[in-house]
Amino acid sequence: MALFVSTFTNKVDRKGRVSVPASFRAALSTQLFAGIVVYPSFTSTAIEGCGTDFLEDLAASAEASFDRFSTEQDDLNTLIFASSHQLAWDPEGRVVLPEEILAHARIAEQAAFVGKGRTFQIWEPEALKVHQAEARERALKNRPQLVLRPPSSPAVAPNRPPRGPEAK
Repeated sequence: MALFVSTFTNKVDRKGRVSVPASFRAALSTQLFAGIVVYPSFTSTAIEGCGTDFLEDLAASAEASFDRFSTEQDDLNTLIFASSHQLAWDPEGRVVLPEEILAHARIAEQAAFVGKGRTFQIWEPEALKVHQAEARERALKNRPQLVLRPPSSPAVAPNRPPRGPEAK
């Protein structure tokens, strides 16, 4: 499974071409599709990005979680799958971001690729700075707790007592 880390800012040319960071391309190198999948974020003025493997996992999770004809399933399909673009990279590792995707994120000259674990986002660099400051402020105020879970394989992950808030 692909893992995206760090932040890279790259130039966007007049045709909407931008270089996908080499480490992101390397993380996706085992997939059959040589490229990325992007769609407009429905929570921010950014572009959501992932590999086809993550999108397949998302589709399977949605099918298992929602009734086939539920409003939630329809919303997810509309906001993610119907709005997604599969973008193959060229020999130089560039993709062409569609105009409506660039407009959603207000990207003109530069794009910041932001690793978010199994997914990534693409931001207009100044908007990213504002978003990061707000995220830091929320995190300092709320002090989120993350409980590390061992891998799901029982041979690798013996039962351990819970840590964090639920251990109390």
